[in-house]
Amino acid sequence: MFSIGQLSKATGVKVPTIRYYEEISLLPPPGRNAGNQRRYGQDGMDALGFIKHARDLGFSLEDIKLLMGLDGQLGDDCAAADRIARSQLANIRDRIRQLEQLASELERISHLCDGGNGGCCKVLTALGDHSQCATDHD
Repeated sequence: MFSIGQLSKATGVKVPTIRYYEEISLLPPPGRNAGNQRRYGQDGMDALGFIKHARDLGFSLEDIKLLMGLDGQLGDDCAAADRIARSQLANIRDRIRQLEQLASELERISHLCDGGNGGCCKVLTALGDHSQCATDHD
């Protein structure tokens, strides 16, 4: 059995986050010892490891809840997991595209400045006036 601190150290998930996952029923409530301290078994450790890995891959808590509800059998569950994973991949690719646009715009803006001391700072002017941007990146 693991304390919440041991679980946190083993998984890299902070104690308040573990409590939050319990609160939203992502993690099942742990058993308690005689002193009313949380005690987790290997199932809790495994579930938290799954959640942490899925979060690291950018899955939403809602999607993780859905994935954890699947039993892992081929067929409908496998198809559902595949749909969720493909949707996340599409979201990540869209975010990468957005970040590449932002990088291009920031690079363009940074080249407006020659680092000089005279006059108005063109970087600050560009940041203050969205109409000076080359692309829409709201």
